[in-house]
Amino acid sequence: MCGIVGYVGDRDITSILLVGLERLSYRGYDSSGIAVLSEGELSVWKKAGKIHELSKLVGNMKVQGTIGIGHTRWATHGIPDEINAHPHVSHEKKVAVVHNGIIENYASLKEELSQKGYFFRSQTDTEVLTYLIDDCFEHSLEEAVLKVVPCLKGSYAIAVISESDPEKIVIARQGSPLIVGLSKNENYISSDINALLSHTKDMIFLENNEVGVIQKDTVSFFDFKGTVLEKKPHHVSWDPISAEKSGFDHFMLKEIYEQPSVIRNIITKYVKEGRICFPHIHRNQLDLSSVNRIIIQACGTSWHAGLMAKYLIENYARIITEVDISSEFRYRKMITQGNDLVMAISQSGETADTLACIREAKSKFFPVLSLVNVKNSTMDRESDGVIYTHAGQEVGVASTKNFVAQLISIFLFTLYLAEMRGCLSKEESDMMLSELHKLPEYLEQVLLKRDQIIAIADKYAGSREFLFIGRGLNYPSALEGALKLKEISYIHATGYAAGELKHGPIALIDEKLPIVCIAPDSETYEKMVSNIQEVKARKGKTIIIATENDAHLLKFADDIIFIPKVIEELSPILVAVPLQILAYEIAIRLGCDVDQPRNLAKSVTVE
Repeated sequence: MCGIVGYVGDRDITSILLVGLERLSYRGYDSSGIAVLSEGELSVWKKAGKIHELSKLVGNMKVQGTIGIGHTRWATHGIPDEINAHPHVSHEKKVAVVHNGIIENYASLKEELSQKGYFFRSQTDTEVLTYLIDDCFEHSLEEAVLKVVPCLKGSYAIAVISESDPEKIVIARQGSPLIVGLSKNENYISSDINALLSHTKDMIFLENNEVGVIQKDTVSFFDFKGTVLEKKPHHVSWDPISAEKSGFDHFMLKEIYEQPSVIRNIITKYVKEGRICFPHIHRNQLDLSSVNRIIIQACGTSWHAGLMAKYLIENYARIITEVDISSEFRYRKMITQGNDLVMAISQSGETADTLACIREAKSKFFPVLSLVNVKNSTMDRESDGVIYTHAGQEVGVASTKNFVAQLISIFLFTLYLAEMRGCLSKEESDMMLSELHKLPEYLEQVLLKRDQIIAIADKYAGSREFLFIGRGLNYPSALEGALKLKEISYIHATGYAAGELKHGPIALIDEKLPIVCIAPDSETYEKMVSNIQEVKARKGKTIIIATENDAHLLKFADDIIFIPKVIEELSPILVAVPLQILAYEIAIRLGCDVDQPRNLAKSVTVE
């Protein structure tokens, strides 16, 4: 996780670094720091806590300098305090390093450096990098970095500056993302696109096993053997205004309300004259027509989207579909029958476990199709085919609009596959697309129910446990609703397939426990009603999400939220919105930071 930013140029370096770190704070916010070279002298400021603590430390200082690096941390090695905060500097303050990732062999390297007389102040693996580069420095900073990187095992993105070579930032990447932003008489680096958008839209993406030398007027790149590389810039079309809150109190709330427009945008991108088309799906001659097994792998919210994909693909495209959590999938002994497809789902396209799975799959000759939001991300570049989810920039750590974008993309992909394989007629597909076109308006109707959901949040904000239950396509909705509540309110919440209540969880139900019951019109509606009755028989407090005009469920509900009537395949999208708002409103009442929940980061780039 963690966020790296850097700048070489003549503008106010403090504001560029601090604003850049603020834009990256969703990647980690345990501590932060900056290092600046001014007239050849290295100065460092760092502080535990969120970025505003560092801003207060720097205060109204006019930090002069033309080159600097900054870091916002998500703690891996060592507690989040000032000593462990980045940048780390060598003993004589000649070298400063910021780092994202994990150096797996840092302990043995640390022992070697200790024997050379280096004394370690922090508990981090990053300090080892600092002393290694200091120890290897002879003629230039890039030479020192090129000597060090072959010694490292693990995942990392690093940026280094030095008093001994004060005109450049040297960067290196293995596994963790790093981007160079290009501009006239100034250049930038960052872990993520959004920290650069207000300065430039022309960017170069560092690949694995590459080193970059960033100076005011030039950039150059090498592989880890020192061979010069030619790299072409990409023009990024994202609008930096999308990173602002636009009058909402929080990014999460803004992103919840953006979901109708996200759906309209996806439909515009992928439905042309009544036909579904994915322009990047057959890259590298990816052939979907003969696939007889799909293995989906993802993490967190994306995994929940993958579970819904299994229901849809098996039902309509008639392809055997498995779903694995990425951190488990990569350690499986995968068996292929020759016509398998690995499908990866990620918002950032930089999720470490998901990327590791892609590489493991490709090493065993599985073709890979990815659903990803961020164009030019590592996952995008390494996949045989890609479907962009077109959610736009999502800043809130808890995924909202990207989840809905994934579900819409999966729905369209299912119809595309089913038609291709002759499992779905054009008339059936047209009917389902007609339902899809109604969905943005339906979502807007659900958003109008926020006041009703606020009243429910007021009622249950004091509860310390929740159960979420659903069946079929809305069993993953229960998992996602529980995850949203856990992520941002720190309340213990668990999602279950409703039929599993009798196999243990029903023992938890009493008159104090709120149970969110997801019960729209569906193939399993009657079974779901029976499960709700089981809850009421044990005096559980029921918050029911049901299809409008469902008078039958009113008698079993302590509280009920109605959603518009829609085909079952699209119901999880309508269900997602009240679950997101409920989690948001409860978290607000508990005084939680909904955009930056404790211990979490937006993009999980370490294993």
